[in-house]
Amino acid sequence: MKRLQNKISESRTALPFTSIYATLIWIAAGLLSQQWWPQFACFLLSTYLMVELNNNNMLIRIYSRMVSCAFLMLSTAASFMFDSLDGQLTTLCSLCSLTFLFKSYQDKASAPAIFTCFFCVGVASMLAIHVLIYVPVMWLSMFFFIQSLSFRTLGASILGILAPYWFIMPFMVINNRFGPFLQHISEITKMGDLFDFSSVTLSQWLILALVVIVAAIGTLHYLASSYKDKFRTRQLYGCFITIDIFTLLYFILQPQHVETCLQVLIVNSSPLIAHFIALTRSRFTNVVFIILLVLTFALTVFNLLPNHLITL
Repeated sequence: MKRLQNKISESRTALPFTSIYATLIWIAAGLLSQQWWPQFACFLLSTYLMVELNNNNMLIRIYSRMVSCAFLMLSTAASFMFDSLDGQLTTLCSLCSLTFLFKSYQDKASAPAIFTCFFCVGVASMLAIHVLIYVPVMWLSMFFFIQSLSFRTLGASILGILAPYWFIMPFMVINNRFGPFLQHISEITKMGDLFDFSSVTLSQWLILALVVIVAAIGTLHYLASSYKDKFRTRQLYGCFITIDIFTLLYFILQPQHVETCLQVLIVNSSPLIAHFIALTRSRFTNVVFIILLVLTFALTVFNLLPNHLITL
């Protein structure tokens, strides 16, 4: 007899229903009244890339759309980030980057894929310059997990990061905006106060707690059951876990970047919790799934309430 978690995780209607649910949450949060169409378009593209990331890399060894569903549920729970176009673009760039990074698996001559991967990082850094702090982590992932690091791909990664700046620099010079452009780049050298959590709101703390919980559950489950997956799959999940750990440490040191950290955590934690939901079948894990689902619904409602109170 299948438990609730398995019925949902293996259902072919799970993704369509979750997509409809996510769209309704966007509408309730202000999609129509605030005209968040560019942000919503980025969200849809991010969801599509998450579907492709799962399909192309067989992240779950059975038929399941839980990777995309988990991404939709966690993303819509953080409705306070819907209005940020930069934030939605950062999420989209993060997923694009992972997509091309995984295409380079065990191919040290995959310069085009690596160039595109780091081009996405460069674009994201034009929105949030501190995204560049992930570059060393990605190089380490290329060496230890993706096994595609070589002098050729290293050079391609550097060119990929610089390319967006080369493209935009003439525009900045012609429009006399080179000063703000340099100021944006110089922000990478500025660090906030360590462990200063005063700027983190209650909504951000609650979503962060939920994402960290699902990431921890997914990571512990995966470490215990990874031997059942193919070697390539284990390497890809190693990337997700490494980026999650680094992001959490970065948040602890520099809490003012909480929204960027949340976006990266949601992207990399979704496959981890999806693996847990789709491939466990005990009564205990079913209870855990239901609790997580209830918590996600509760936080979604909690983050929507201020919007309605303001309207009233």
